[in-house]
Amino acid sequence: MTATRLHPGQTNPSPDGLRRVLGVTGLVIFGLAYMDPMAVFDTYGVVSQTTHGHVPTAYLVTFGAMIFTAFSYAVLVRAYPSAGSTYTYARRAFGGAIGFLTGWALMLDYLLLPLINYLLIGIYLNAQFPAVPAWAFCLAGVVVVTTVNIVGIVIMHRTNLALVGLQLAFVLVFLVVAALYTHDHPGTSLLQPLYDQGFDGGDVLGGAAVVSLSFLGFDAVSTMSEDAHHPRRTVPKAIVLTALLGGLIFFSVSYAASLIQPNYQDISDPDSAAHDLVAIAGGPWLQAFFLASYMAACIAAALSAQAGVTRILFAMGRDGVLPRVIFGRISKRFHTPVGATLFVAALSLAALVADLETMASIVSFGALAAFSLVNLSVIKHFLIDQRRRGITAILIYGISPVIAFGLTAWLWLSLSMLAFTVGMGWLLAGFCYLLGLTRWFRRPIPEVSFDETDIAANVSRVS
Repeated sequence: MTATRLHPGQTNPSPDGLRRVLGVTGLVIFGLAYMDPMAVFDTYGVVSQTTHGHVPTAYLVTFGAMIFTAFSYAVLVRAYPSAGSTYTYARRAFGGAIGFLTGWALMLDYLLLPLINYLLIGIYLNAQFPAVPAWAFCLAGVVVVTTVNIVGIVIMHRTNLALVGLQLAFVLVFLVVAALYTHDHPGTSLLQPLYDQGFDGGDVLGGAAVVSLSFLGFDAVSTMSEDAHHPRRTVPKAIVLTALLGGLIFFSVSYAASLIQPNYQDISDPDSAAHDLVAIAGGPWLQAFFLASYMAACIAAALSAQAGVTRILFAMGRDGVLPRVIFGRISKRFHTPVGATLFVAALSLAALVADLETMASIVSFGALAAFSLVNLSVIKHFLIDQRRRGITAILIYGISPVIAFGLTAWLWLSLSMLAFTVGMGWLLAGFCYLLGLTRWFRRPIPEVSFDETDIAANVSRVS
């Protein structure tokens, strides 16, 4: 389930609703900040070994699924320009039970995204400072980010702009350095990163399923409908543009990285492969630039992810879907959902012992499952419920979402058995919880309100 953004510390919004201040540019910046332009480096080593060095091809496969899915989000946000996103689309199209389980599947992503960022902080700082154990950096990250989220520091649009700018600056420098490196090594094959004799379609699909994690964020633009000027027009454009720009960045960076280190067998530690990669490309100065940019990206992403998921948990606690005593209360001093924040922090402590590849696969499970339902929601809403007809309608509301559903379902089924087992177990737990919540469907399925004014009103009552 995805909530409309509630800025930490924001407790007194206008009674008429949110200020509509974001245009297409602002929405795209938000989407890129959420996606993280440096996300390629998160799983580059793991995916390189999985695909036998064909990471760019894996990104092309995933991009194909994501761009069609972005079109599905774009048409649905015109129909439902309000908060709730994926949860709202599935609930309106297929009813409360499917909507609840779709939101439950996506919840797995939002709960684990902070954990992945803490894990990456530990991995890369440990690679730079091996005398300090990775778990110590992870723990420090959890404490700092959780404290900031409880106190309620506002992350403004300009901060997102600065952080995205820093990451894009590194990406640009990295691409230039990679081009110079390739020029100095004329024997480098330009085709090898995409296809060679070691190419295996099944392995590439497995890698493509993992890198789906990188595209989490273009869908988050749909949650900003109540912050946007003319959301029926600007939000759909921003969703597609964010997916396009993200795909272009991810492919370019992964292709450049594969040119610098064409032999995946040379990767000594898959989790921190990017740390060694930038050293090969540009030496210590590029390595230092990478570490600074990457840590800023991880901390910003952890702040946003933890703040976002705690607001979702608060909305569910407030509406009685989760225990209200833990998740539905607001701190009188800080005006933030302390119980939900501490719950996410406790869960994130698993980063002290977690494995990056496994966590990335599990997060991709929830995202791909939710994306598949969104594509089916387009068909159900427009072709079945509204009975849209004609060649244009069939192309937009039929063929496009069918292609997107086929690709996302294909990637979903290509995940590791462990990720699939954990994900299906999570869905089963959600179904059992729904049975208990509704007394075997004898009670109405509760609906969760993610409208920011509802949340703010609850905050004001408590404070």
